[in-house]
Amino acid sequence: MAEFSSAETMDRGDLAQLQLERLQATVNRVYRNVPTYQRLFQSAGVLPEQIETLDDVVRLPFTDRHTLAENYPYGMFTVPLKDVVRLHTTGGPDDRPVVLGYTANDLRHWTDLTTRVLASAGVTHEDVVLINFDYGRVTGAFGLQYGAEHLGASVIPGTALHLDRQLDLIRDYRVTVLLSTPSDALRLVHRMRELQRDHGDLVLGTAILGSEPFTEDQRGRIETGLGVKAFDSYGLAVVMGPGLAAECGHGTGLHVSEDHVLAEIVDPHTGDRLPDGETGELVFTTLTKEAFPLIRYRTGDLTSLDRAPCACGRTRARMARVSGRTDEQVAVGGLVLYPGPIERHLREAGITQPIFQLRITSGQELDQLDLDVEIGDLFRDRMRDLAGLRERVQTLFFECFRVPAEVHLVEPGSISGREDGERRIVDLRR
Repeated sequence: MAEFSSAETMDRGDLAQLQLERLQATVNRVYRNVPTYQRLFQSAGVLPEQIETLDDVVRLPFTDRHTLAENYPYGMFTVPLKDVVRLHTTGGPDDRPVVLGYTANDLRHWTDLTTRVLASAGVTHEDVVLINFDYGRVTGAFGLQYGAEHLGASVIPGTALHLDRQLDLIRDYRVTVLLSTPSDALRLVHRMRELQRDHGDLVLGTAILGSEPFTEDQRGRIETGLGVKAFDSYGLAVVMGPGLAAECGHGTGLHVSEDHVLAEIVDPHTGDRLPDGETGELVFTTLTKEAFPLIRYRTGDLTSLDRAPCACGRTRARMARVSGRTDEQVAVGGLVLYPGPIERHLREAGITQPIFQLRITSGQELDQLDLDVEIGDLFRDRMRDLAGLRERVQTLFFECFRVPAEVHLVEPGSISGREDGERRIVDLRR
């Protein structure tokens, strides 16, 4: 078992002092270098020098993905582009992506955080780690590779191999640790059952899952099907990526990297801070990011915090597993989906005023996506046009989002008349 870093067992009083010093430095940096933060601070009637205690963070304004999208591409950076050594993008609430910047020091911090994720699950230099994330879609794959290599493990970067080849690779290369989305892990389980194979010929022992939610039932199927102990991890590309929080072997919550982020729980309706133990929206303020710091970023994830020490010896706060969202953003197959981009692609398919609803449900093995799209009088009585339209929408959806959806063309009024018709994306997996 890898040893803890000193920050993971730090006295809570010493941690609070460290957080305050880093918070004050961050607030000064963003106010000095980012015009958007200057305007937000002035609107909130607060200046950097007024942040004298950790509790003063509630005086600072909130930010969210809309704030980031409105400043596309580099408007939220606090350093000149020449100091940015890595650029990533992630999905935004509209057609514009959010551009993420990292300095060399940011990447060193990210390596430290992902090392903690792996060490929490017991990964050591003796392990062979398969990173089964798509490097082109999931930016966190890079961070996890940094952490695994820092531990000294043997790393196999993820590929787009067929499931059969992935299973052969896990067996032949004697992979001991799988880093994957829950969906991809379930696909491996499903394929093993189709091939009538079990995990008896594998030395796989650990799976670290992330990039999308999963149920305890799905965790159990992964553990049984692959012969592993599965750990949950939490990360947000806009905040840092994987490394923000991770489970240890005791499974009593995900340890938050509080020396790098300040975590709050707020009422999603009023924005008021909630006490520990109450469920609300998770809010992060970054404490060490140089290129792309965030102030009171509203994640949209619903969870709670527990600051009691864990039996494992770590003293950092533990967040409960995310129980839901405050908005219509969903993560499927490691990708983030919003209504806006879906609407745009429906327009590209020839539907001028799209009315739709995307439903995500948990199938026996894999998530199921059903996209209902209302059609007008122009198409309703022309079966040939309907068949072509359905195929066009289905193809465009997969090409744009790289996850399949079953498209259903429905009568006008059939979506807006539903009880949950106001929500264009409905996540029923929980």
